[in-house]
Amino acid sequence: MDSKLKTLLYFLVIIIIQSYISHSKSIIKGLPGYPGDLPFKFETGYIGVGIKEEVQLFYYFFESTRNPTQDPLIFYIPGGPGGSALVTIFHENIGPFNITWDIGVDNTNLKLNPNAWNQMANIIFLDIPAGTGFSYAKSNEGWISSDSILATQAIEFLKKFLIGHPKFVKSPLYIAGISYIGIVVPKVTLELYEGNERGDRPTLNIQGYILISPLTHKFHDFNSRIEYAHRMALISDHIYKSAIAHCQGNYVNLDSADFFCAHSLKSYEECTSHISFSNILEPFCDENDPAQDCDIDVKKTLTKWANSAVVQQTLNIRKGTIEKWESRNNTIHYRLGKNDTFCYSYDIFSSFLYHKKLSYKKCQALIISGDHDMTFPYVGVEQWISSLDLPVEVPWKPFFVDGQVGGYEMKYARSEYSLTFATVKGAGHAVPQYKPKESIVLTQKWLSSQTYSSDDCTE
Repeated sequence: MDSKLKTLLYFLVIIIIQSYISHSKSIIKGLPGYPGDLPFKFETGYIGVGIKEEVQLFYYFFESTRNPTQDPLIFYIPGGPGGSALVTIFHENIGPFNITWDIGVDNTNLKLNPNAWNQMANIIFLDIPAGTGFSYAKSNEGWISSDSILATQAIEFLKKFLIGHPKFVKSPLYIAGISYIGIVVPKVTLELYEGNERGDRPTLNIQGYILISPLTHKFHDFNSRIEYAHRMALISDHIYKSAIAHCQGNYVNLDSADFFCAHSLKSYEECTSHISFSNILEPFCDENDPAQDCDIDVKKTLTKWANSAVVQQTLNIRKGTIEKWESRNNTIHYRLGKNDTFCYSYDIFSSFLYHKKLSYKKCQALIISGDHDMTFPYVGVEQWISSLDLPVEVPWKPFFVDGQVGGYEMKYARSEYSLTFATVKGAGHAVPQYKPKESIVLTQKWLSSQTYSSDDCTE
């Protein structure tokens, strides 16, 4: 095909996509519960993905309050899978709002979050896959997803978003996510690099990725819990040494354990059965006990707010597309040992090889763990990072916030690749939720240390 014809077809496709997107996005000037106009640009909308755009993904886009044209762009995928972006925005202290209530959860107020990440970057939050938050499907096939499909849809969404927002195409781009999405983010990031290398359009200025408390390997990360429990004095030396001696390094598959290993693991489970894995210092609540109400007030408040007609009208939610907004789609949400469901396949067992391939790219990675998180403990994160066999550029050292130790960090580097691993002192699984200031200070410092050359992205 003649190169001029190729160029013409490319721009025709852009015009068609832009025309579609322009009818699917809304600028939100104010929100119920917030007094007055918003002091930054906030956009919501739907972007269709798939051959027939049968999956309609809902997004929230906040421009940076500092310098939108110069600041980086963070594409943030919530965890789960099936966790709504509104939880990340309001509850995990990454978005620009905090949600509060006066007397009872019905009286909702919004106030600005002093630790919002849009103070340092433009940021997109996405409800993905269909059935998450306000995202939905227009066909039966559209409700079917998997780790791999989620990654493919995220890439298609991002490219269409940037075609519809051309002023951000050259922005330094980082893919971010939390928890289970640690399985997906490295795949998305790698495919964006490889797409640029193939000459895919548009060319994206991909710089790296940010992961918070990531799941990387569906055996090793869960297996690391017993070592973490020992380090944190949740189990005794005797229990730990007995497990080491009898379990051959497998602390997950209890069914295949011999008598002595099973006895050690039973003692471990007894010691940790009433520990909150999301933060070992928090009170334990048994979600399987119907007599206990484990929903905290902030999530109850957010649920009432998100399901109110005036809020959905303000956000321009398409009527009749979802029955009820939920903070998490439990049908697809993963737990240890959960088999594929009728609508979701957990088909990526490990993202380690994606990390490995990225370590040979011009790529920067920031990995953050809470040191009180037992869901995916920092112990497992340390292990897979060590397996990358990267030289240490900056050894383990503390970072400070307001004159106090906020946590610890170290940096690995090889050629044009670097990886910073940090633990945040006193934080649980959703690190910014527990330590919002430490999280933004750490991330801002890391972003500020990056340099961007003018030829990072070419059209």
